[in-house]
Amino acid sequence: MKNWLASCVIGAIALALPGVAQAQKTKVTVYTALENDQLAPFKASIEKAVPEVEVVWVRDSTGVITARFLAEKDNPRADMVMGLAASSLLMFEKANLLETYKPAGADALKPVFRDGKEPYTWTGMDAYLGVVCYNTAEAKGVPVPSSWKDLLNPAFKGKIVMPHPASSGTGYLMVAGWLQSMGEAEGWKFMDGLHENIGAYLHSGSAPCVQAARGERTIGLALDMRGASEKSKGAPIEVVIPKEGVGWEMEASAIVKGSKNLALAKKIADWSTTKDANELYSKTYAIVAAPGVGTKPANYPANAEAGMIKNDLGWMADNRDRVLAEWSKRYESKAAPKN
Repeated sequence: MKNWLASCVIGAIALALPGVAQAQKTKVTVYTALENDQLAPFKASIEKAVPEVEVVWVRDSTGVITARFLAEKDNPRADMVMGLAASSLLMFEKANLLETYKPAGADALKPVFRDGKEPYTWTGMDAYLGVVCYNTAEAKGVPVPSSWKDLLNPAFKGKIVMPHPASSGTGYLMVAGWLQSMGEAEGWKFMDGLHENIGAYLHSGSAPCVQAARGERTIGLALDMRGASEKSKGAPIEVVIPKEGVGWEMEASAIVKGSKNLALAKKIADWSTTKDANELYSKTYAIVAAPGVGTKPANYPANAEAGMIKNDLGWMADNRDRVLAEWSKRYESKAAPKN
């Protein structure tokens, strides 16, 4: 009888343990602009590396997450920010909204992906570029563009789409890239001309290339990886890196100052610099923080990395509000409706 009772007690404890373990998990809220299909793999990898954590995502586009985070600055609701544009994190850093912490593996990353100023608050994950997706079937004999100025051809009137820079990090990196590489006067002049050919400014970094791939537009200005993906699916597009170079950004992560789960957030930050994490990044981006991780996907433009302009992320952060206000004043009339 004693043995039977003991067996029952042990069985009951064994059945209860998973629930106890689950109950002991601490919810860590992470604000992110990662794509929806990235969320589950990231969550699984983080929770495997830090078993005491349950990741709770709050996901939206770069512009929306950035605005939400700044609106909550007096009462932060997030523990971490992950997969958000580094220029946004630099804004948060300047406002003293990020915790000082250098993840364990940060020194092994490529220098451009590390916070270059003290105190150290953010770490880069991967880089993304703004490219031209050009539908050769819809072009009706117009040559593949090799320069940004080729997009000013009147033959493209109404046939170009690009991301709205206030909604999409891809849109903002393009605008910032033109202003930095051309100079502000020439950059705005170029965008005035481009606006004449724009059909709509879309609220997504990928949608313009998707529309070009479907033949709905001739040209979509969009993410580098989306261009490679659509071409690999058989779309009649060329993925172009204009000869003047392209704007770019990086996704980065950081801990929110005042997080009630600081110790666990530090463990997640440590995970973000690991090889496992970088291999996850490389499933979506061709250029990642860890040296030697990932390979360029099929149909990815060979000259993409060489075409990255000398980009001042600090300038992008400091001038974001001013640039977006000027952009909206000039071009908001062609913004697509928000869903």
